[in-house]
Amino acid sequence: MRAEIPAWVGELDEKDPVKDFRARFTLPPNVIYLDGNSLGAMPKATAPRLDEVIRREWGDGLIRSWNDHDWVSASRRVGDKIAALIGAREGEVVVADSTSVNLFKLLMAVVTARPGRKIILSEAGNFPTDLYVAQGVAALVPDLSLHAVAEKDLLEAITEDVAVLLLTHVHYKTGHKHDMARLTRRAHERGALTIWDLSHSVGAVEIDLGAADADLAIGCGYKYLNGGPGAPAFLYVAGRLQKELHSPIAGWFGHAEPFAFAGEYQPAPDINRFLSGTPPVLGLMALEVGVDLLAEAPRNLLFQKSRELCARFMEWTEPCREFGVELVTSRDSATRGSHVSLRHSDGYAIVQALIADGIIGDFRAPDIMRFGFAPLYLSFAEVWQAAEALRDVLATRKWDDPRFHKRARVT
Repeated sequence: MRAEIPAWVGELDEKDPVKDFRARFTLPPNVIYLDGNSLGAMPKATAPRLDEVIRREWGDGLIRSWNDHDWVSASRRVGDKIAALIGAREGEVVVADSTSVNLFKLLMAVVTARPGRKIILSEAGNFPTDLYVAQGVAALVPDLSLHAVAEKDLLEAITEDVAVLLLTHVHYKTGHKHDMARLTRRAHERGALTIWDLSHSVGAVEIDLGAADADLAIGCGYKYLNGGPGAPAFLYVAGRLQKELHSPIAGWFGHAEPFAFAGEYQPAPDINRFLSGTPPVLGLMALEVGVDLLAEAPRNLLFQKSRELCARFMEWTEPCREFGVELVTSRDSATRGSHVSLRHSDGYAIVQALIADGIIGDFRAPDIMRFGFAPLYLSFAEVWQAAEALRDVLATRKWDDPRFHKRARVT
């Protein structure tokens, strides 16, 4: 039984200027979804769009649809739409592959263009796949190494030996948001380039790559962009760097003339040089639906709601402190993303007890409970009910049931 929503909480939703977007998502009844920071909800337009692509464009059009329905330009077309969301220009973003593959491409492009520099600098505790890819790149390039330091030591660690600073804009576990402009400026002062992982920030918080003079970025399509599980990722290369940097994965879609079928590789003169194989058309079309929907929302109002949802959840979960819950995420909206992390020694079981009640968050080892706030489809009433449910699970020790302690493969 969910707690009854107070009238004043309902008034917050009545005044919400972006509340009408909720009706454009497919969300199951009696579920409060606080995991859009891990997998976004499905827009209602996605299934009809994919049905059209599968039945008409692929089924009837067959290979003609590469031209007739412009599949061939989808990577750039959707990339340009994402560019508008992150403060980039047309021709600076392309959709391709996964975040890990895109990161490999950009890291290799940078370190081979800066042969005298021997360090990839990152943050200790950065998202593991980013560190894994960086470790793999370091193993491939002689005398190159990965240095991962504490967040407080980053500025000092940017020396003339650093080829590239690799950071996640919003930390996947703590929700901490880096000062992109300040760190990029320091990197440039030392002659280094920057790669920003935008996976936990695109579509949820303000991003202005142009204003920050950012060099390179990657991001996924399945979180706040609502592109679906395994949606293709994107990469950004500032226009000033596109002719200097070369992708280590040369493929036919990255060729200057893919359908000339030349025997020698000649990279495209623009962002297309970071493409490789045939684009994943079905995934691209699903992602485009999510990006188009996000593009309709007034982003200043959307991000304002994101900040307020986080702040309210922090306030409403304050009574949970007496049960050993610790707030991890910053209360300062300027230094956090759009998810709130709480720490508890039995965090996994607590999250599982909430999921059993239809309130879906997630867990990150060893003790972090994460709650994401996708402003396009979450209401203040849901956030209030989730906070009340968390307090009830803790007060009644519902999480102490043995079935909630058995670890699933995906947490």
